[in-house]
Amino acid sequence: MKPIPVTEKFSVAGQLQPDDFAELRRLGFKTVINNRPDGEDASQPGTAAEAAAAKAAGLDYVFIPVTSRSMTKDDVRRFAEAVVASDGPVVAHCRSGARSFYMRVLAGDADVQGFSDDKLVATASDIGIPADEARAWIAANRGLAKPKVKGFYESRTGSIQYVVTDPTTKKCAIIDPVLDYDEKSGSTKTEQADEILAYIAEEGLTVEWILDTHPHADHFSAARYLKDKTGAPTAIGAHVVDVQTLWKGIYNWPDFPADGRQWDRLFNDGDTFKVGTIDARVMFSPGHTLASITYVIGDAAFVHDTLFMPDSGTARADFPGGSAKILWKSIQDILALPDETRIFTGHDYQPGGRAPLWESTVAEQKSSNPHIAGRTEETFIALREARDATLPMPKLILLALQVNMNGGRLPEPEENDRRYLKIPLNALEGAAW
Repeated sequence: MKPIPVTEKFSVAGQLQPDDFAELRRLGFKTVINNRPDGEDASQPGTAAEAAAAKAAGLDYVFIPVTSRSMTKDDVRRFAEAVVASDGPVVAHCRSGARSFYMRVLAGDADVQGFSDDKLVATASDIGIPADEARAWIAANRGLAKPKVKGFYESRTGSIQYVVTDPTTKKCAIIDPVLDYDEKSGSTKTEQADEILAYIAEEGLTVEWILDTHPHADHFSAARYLKDKTGAPTAIGAHVVDVQTLWKGIYNWPDFPADGRQWDRLFNDGDTFKVGTIDARVMFSPGHTLASITYVIGDAAFVHDTLFMPDSGTARADFPGGSAKILWKSIQDILALPDETRIFTGHDYQPGGRAPLWESTVAEQKSSNPHIAGRTEETFIALREARDATLPMPKLILLALQVNMNGGRLPEPEENDRRYLKIPLNALEGAAW
């Protein structure tokens, strides 16, 4: 018996014998997973004998019997849960270690998702799996983790907010939360954010991140309120400093700190992080704004305004710092993701009066979005710029930007304990009325 490491916390082994369990404990393992059905051959000690040996050695023992042709989703889920639940290193075994290795790949947490196919094949070779066999299996079975995505539609601004959850760990991220604001009365409320918090409590989730895709022009961000409620860190793209620099001039705020300090983390293009065990990465997606980013979390991409639903086209590119040419490049980067990637947009304006929608796929966007399908860069730019010239500015842009470039913080109270928003007149010259 010689455990073969796959990750820092996980190893595989061939058939174990009862005498091996004390040695596994000495080597620092905490949990043994048996993936071999009883009765495959006469040399097996059997589940009962293994469980007794594990108990005597002080090891946790989990029995998830599979064959190479019968690894069900429930098996994989239980396997992933056992790995996550262990308070130390895990060893899984079958006859040779191959099935346990494949189960680990299917369980798909960020440690294994970060492996290239070549690294997986090399690890499989260490276990004794022929390289050609391993490569063929990986090509047929390896996929991105699938987070649970819950959308919350805010009808006042047509915004969609998201809670993205790793089902294995119940850790989650909140994306683009809305702070309620009534421009007629100047009133603010936290109804939208509180609905998100109620869902998180009901589901028993732990918030790991509060994420904004960009400083929003059409609603206030509830990121600061949710940080105060949950203690989770906030994040946004690093180019928010460019938006801050631009708009501090528009608002005539020479002392405003345009260095991104209002967030706990500023993401650069290609940065990675985790939601529970699910790998996430950041794509810089400018064009709609200087700072727009896409969060790719498992098989889900959160693109906010860059793409709408296929029947609604693409984002406008005429805000200060926007560019239709740059937007086209960002869209092409998103469409280079696998066709089955789920696309979650940040707004839906219910064309034709249909019900709100917010989920599509890369394949659907490529085939049926009229701003994309059959278009070249030149025809897209011409369409986008002509359309943008007819669009009035969002009604909250001058109100929202001063809050959102400050991380969702409302202005500080003045000496009478009231907060005041500042509206620059004639700052957006040439905007359609």
